[in-house]
Amino acid sequence: MTESPRRSGEYPEPEQHPYAFSYGGGGAYPPPPAYAPPPPAAAHRRARRPVALIAAVAIVAAAIGGGTAAFAERLAGADSAAGGNGVTGTNVSQSSKGTVSGVAQAVSPSIVEINATSASGDSTGSGVIITADGEIITNNHVVSGASSVKVKLSDGKTYTADVVGTDPDKDLALIKLQGASGLKAATLGNSDDVKVGDEVVAIGSPEGLTGTVTSGIVSALDRDVTVSKDENPGQDQQGGQEQGGGGQWPFEFGGQQFNGDTGSSKTTYKAIQTDASLNPGNSGGALINMNGEIIGINSAMYAPSGASGSTAGSVGLGFAIPIDTVKADLGQLRAGADG
Repeated sequence: MTESPRRSGEYPEPEQHPYAFSYGGGGAYPPPPAYAPPPPAAAHRRARRPVALIAAVAIVAAAIGGGTAAFAERLAGADSAAGGNGVTGTNVSQSSKGTVSGVAQAVSPSIVEINATSASGDSTGSGVIITADGEIITNNHVVSGASSVKVKLSDGKTYTADVVGTDPDKDLALIKLQGASGLKAATLGNSDDVKVGDEVVAIGSPEGLTGTVTSGIVSALDRDVTVSKDENPGQDQQGGQEQGGGGQWPFEFGGQQFNGDTGSSKTTYKAIQTDASLNPGNSGGALINMNGEIIGINSAMYAPSGASGSTAGSVGLGFAIPIDTVKADLGQLRAGADG
């Protein structure tokens, strides 16, 4: 049998054929391994692309999430700084909030001792710095009739002060230091927020002991306290001013007189009652909440009738003018009002 000649290209050479096959029952013609068809490059790209895309999305999502978290932290930090951690005024630091020591440390630089001289003699009281250039709130009875006012800061530095305005009806006065700047002004709170039982701190200069700190609670609110508007209300008083050495500022409460005769010219105001210890020289000082905010100006305290020496101290009945009353009166005092 004559074999037909193989035409060129009719049957591919075994080594050129891409697939294994058998022919005529003969042996198989496996293709060499080198010719195993690799997956098309495009297929590789299609298989890898979704994985890469998912990874990229995950990375972007993580970056966005991290950025959001950081942004939230910045906002939280800003809110926190704007609250209890205030860097100005006398707000107590977050770590010391609610402690007497924290309040004392924050507020003491804003409380001063006032020494007033009048025709009737010398007297000692306290005051609260309300501006960096030396405006100070105190009681009218501390500086009433004074011809000279000297103020000592917590660091011992002394200034001469001018009486800017007084309001005997509210027992308030505003004085201004000469040549002062860069002082630490107190933060004025809101006395409407005060509740009976709230913890408070009092800072003043009882008996000339500058920067004395006492603590207690708010015992009552809206007590009607009556004080004299005269310069010389009682025979034991000198110039109607707060006295050291056992002198007491006379006042009336509940229809009774305390610490002497209040005289014929009187005024009544609503007061915060506290059991924080107040003594002669505390008048004009600060009653403070536990955030370091001034909620009242201490103005009167009860001493047992006829007491003297060691028995003339506080018995836990003190009164303060609410700070909201002070804030409402500031414009009048700055205008030089004198009742």
